Amino acid sequence: MMRLPAATSAAGLDACFIGIPMDIGASNRSGTRHGPRQIRAESVMLRPYNMATGSAPFEAMQVADIGDVAINTFDLKKSADIITAHYDEVLSHNAIPLTLGGDHTLTWPILRAMAKKHGPVALIHVDAHADINDEMFGEKIAHGTPFRRAFEDGCLQNDKVFQIGLRGTGYSPDDFNWGRKNGWTVIQAEDCWYKSLAPLMAQIRDKIGDTPVYLTYDIDSLDPAFAPGTGTQEIGGLTIWQGLEIIRGCAGLNLIGCDLVEVSPPYDMAGTTALVAANLLYEMLCVLPAAVAHKEQKRASEAPN
Repeated sequence: MMRLPAATSAAGLDACFIGIPMDIGASNRSGTRHGPRQIRAESVMLRPYNMATGSAPFEAMQVADIGDVAINTFDLKKSADIITAHYDEVLSHNAIPLTLGGDHTLTWPILRAMAKKHGPVALIHVDAHADINDEMFGEKIAHGTPFRRAFEDGCLQNDKVFQIGLRGTGYSPDDFNWGRKNGWTVIQAEDCWYKSLAPLMAQIRDKIGDTPVYLTYDIDSLDPAFAPGTGTQEIGGLTIWQGLEIIRGCAGLNLIGCDLVEVSPPYDMAGTTALVAANLLYEMLCVLPAAVAHKEQKRASEAPN
């Protein structure tokens, strides 16, 4: 990722990129197992300094790419346990993981590891879909169920869960209202049209405070015009600019981990979706607490007396 050094573990790192090449939890179009590979390929043009925000994350942190989780490509349930164990080990080194997906099933086992270390966490979930199904085709584990499972496992602080960008068709109003009934804040895509999301993020920061928070970003939250390479497209989505506002609006939060999921290269031969994903992952790196603190210190030292 970003031509960074490769490492075999998170030891000695402040943050690390991890791939989970998985699509055995996908329900519609497969291909997300190739997402981490193409995100890495498209990330080579990224440079170390963020011209818009002034963040220089590699001055603030030791960062490396620690490779992919060795999932079991024939068994989704075993893969979930493999992912949790892998992240247990990463978190034992106090490194912050940034995950390249992979279908959205993977967020649930990551949240299990996060909750073991931090207790129930706040969640910012950017997506076209709520992913709160109890079952999919009779199965409890799939890319449409991770946040129902995380809720049941006690991984979340329910008054500090925010779902942004939900839209499209569903089976019943409960597709979106289930979260609301459990104290979650659900912001549908229509409520985001034609406006900046900076004020929304200010409200979210105020509500989350210093609670440990996990950011999960499904690329299908973006309108297909910006990110066609994903398995379950929905029209009327967020813009690139709104996606940037959401991530940059996380600056100042106690971010303990992030992921970018559902990049499916076979559906975007130009590689644009993976390029967008690589940039958004870099933006996530730029808003980690150490990067934000370094930027503020640097600005203070350069300010005229």
